[in-house]
Formats: sequence, C-alpha cells, structure tokens
Amino acid sequence: MPKQVDYEARRLRIADAVCALIARSGMEAVSLRDVAAEADVSMGAVQRCFRTKEEMLLFALEHISRRVGERAEERIAATSAPQAASTLLTHTLSELALLDEESRTQAHVWLAFVGHAPAGERLAAVLRDTYAKLHDLVEWLIRYGQDTEEIPQHLDPAHEAHSLLAVADGLTVHVVAGYHSPETALAVLQRQVDRLLR
Repeated sequence: MPKQVDYEARRLRIADAVCALIARSGMEAVSLRDVAAEADVSMGAVQRCFRTKEEMLLFALEHISRRVGERAEERIAATSAPQAASTLLTHTLSELALLDEESRTQAHVWLAFVGHAPAGERLAAVLRDTYAKLHDLVEWLIRYGQDTEEIPQHLDPAHEAHSLLAVADGLTVHVVAGYHSPETALAVLQRQVDRLLR
C-alpha cells in the first residue's frame, strides 16, 4: 500500500526550512536544492509541493506572518484576568516587534522579506495584508483602552495604531542591527504606550 503523504505538513516543514536558510544565510541562500537538504526531503518532494521558487517563498512568508499574528493574539487570549489596556498594548507590541530571543530568527526572516519586497509584487502584497491585520489588532487594543477610560477619547485609534506599529517595526530593525538591545527597545515601546494614557 502506498505511503500516505501529509502535504500540508510537508509544506510547513519546507517553509520552516526556507526560514531557517534565510535567517542563517540570507534570501540568496534559498535554492530548491538547499531547501530540500534543510527540510530533509527530496528535491522532487519540494517541487511537488511548490511549482516555483516564488510560490515557495510566498508560502513561507504567509507562514511566518501567521505565526507573528497568532503569537500576539495568543498573548492577549492567555490573560486569565482582565488586564489594563496599557499592559496588553505593551505585550502585544513587543510580540509584533519580535524582541525576545525566541523571535530573533523570525525577525531576521521578516526583514529579509521586507528587503526583497520591491522586487516582487506578490511578496509586497502579502506584507501589506499582514501589516493591515496587525494595524487592526493594535487599533482594537487602543479602542479597548478608550472603553476602559485609560486612553483619552479624543485620540484617533487608527492614527495612533499607525504610529505604534511603525515604532514597533522600526525597533525590529534596530535590535537586529544591534543599535538597541531587546530591553532598551521594550523601554521605548513602553514610553510610546505611556504617552497615550491619561
């Protein structure tokens, strides 16, 4: 009886291999042969999962985008007792900025995709969609803060979400470049959140 292959699990394994290669050696290191070796599958298996290299890269970007968003949402959902909006905002922004040690690989991969986006409209479209979803999450948290009266009503949640997301994104670059440590970056985020409070 032929062995059953879980193609979705294999696609995720290949996506993880793509991300590992990018984190270690940059976007240029992503070839079908190297991805197959990293994922410990045959080149034929990679080609059966993805028709082109671009399709493989798109899937890997979508995979890492989902993981970043899910981590932020899990942080909110894991809160057992009602939390202050400022606490939720700070924790969420730190997840989005990929500041902890566990996120370091994701930060390198994310920035590689951002740097590669001008050369690929489909990659850029995935990035735009991801940023839009993250913006909506941050905006929702600001509105929550207005509902709990921690954040003044006169502030525009959409405008403030754009600013906070831009700061978080910039801090990802600063930490990867070594300009900020994760601790000083977190302090910057905290000051930005404190600025919104009454």
